[in-house]
Amino acid sequence: MVVSGAGEFAHLDPNYRRFAALSDEERIAWIRADRWIGFDQAGLALGRLENLLTYPPRDRMPCLLIYGDTGMGKTKIVRKFERDHPPKFCQVTGVDHRPVVVAQVPSEPIERDLYRELLASMGAPAMAGGTLAREKDVCRSLLRTVGAKMIILDEVNGMLAGTFRQQRIFLNAIRFLANDLRVPLVCAGTDLARQALLTDAQLAERFEAFHLKPWKNDAVFAGLLKSLGHILPLREPSDLTSADTRARIHTLTSGVTARIFRLIETAAEAAVLSGRERLDAESFGDDLVLPLVSMTQAGRRQSRKNMQSRVTA
Repeated sequence: MVVSGAGEFAHLDPNYRRFAALSDEERIAWIRADRWIGFDQAGLALGRLENLLTYPPRDRMPCLLIYGDTGMGKTKIVRKFERDHPPKFCQVTGVDHRPVVVAQVPSEPIERDLYRELLASMGAPAMAGGTLAREKDVCRSLLRTVGAKMIILDEVNGMLAGTFRQQRIFLNAIRFLANDLRVPLVCAGTDLARQALLTDAQLAERFEAFHLKPWKNDAVFAGLLKSLGHILPLREPSDLTSADTRARIHTLTSGVTARIFRLIETAAEAAVLSGRERLDAESFGDDLVLPLVSMTQAGRRQSRKNMQSRVTA
């Protein structure tokens, strides 16, 4: 059913009211769609990246490590920054100028694979039969040609899958690229990435660390939930900021950003399908089909309740 008169959804942000008038199928598709939802820590991290991008070339370029638990939004932030600085085609030279080059660290820290990932991220065809030295030279040359002003390596903790010797070679390779090109190097990963970088004293000296911390059940968390309630295409006002609702969401997600968004998405879909059209503490009860991690958190919570009941009995 499509509802006319989107202006009646006064509980929603004016820019999002029209989505509440869509059919159930369209609203569920909207809820499931991948989109950027900003929050304070993400804004600070993006600000750090913007600041680094303005640095003029110098011998020891500053570098940044963005680290945090899985699901805290590191890759989302990196991809948002990449979208904010897209490649621009130059008709004179026929080259895509890429101020920001983003590559994912290979699952095993092999130097050759690093160059191949960087080449692929710049749209270069795969090199067949080339030597390591040749691939390294081509990668350096192309990074200069596209005008790279920053290199971002995501999932840097993957380097720990290799031997100690492989890790040393890999760290030497990324330090060489930063020195040779005189551009900032940004690494993103879990706390293991921080530990890995600390094994190279020279490289670690250049890095500032930005820690994406799990959400606490506080006023900032309430602000995030309130903002989500204002954009979800539900036709009745939600109550996501009450103490009970916040506590349930926080317990089920452990304050991990991706889990919070996934849980809200799951509950919002259920609200559309059931016709309830709102989210509150009841929306996060035992009858909700939870994401796997949230199910685990709910199970632990129930176990604690059962234990407390036996103690007081």
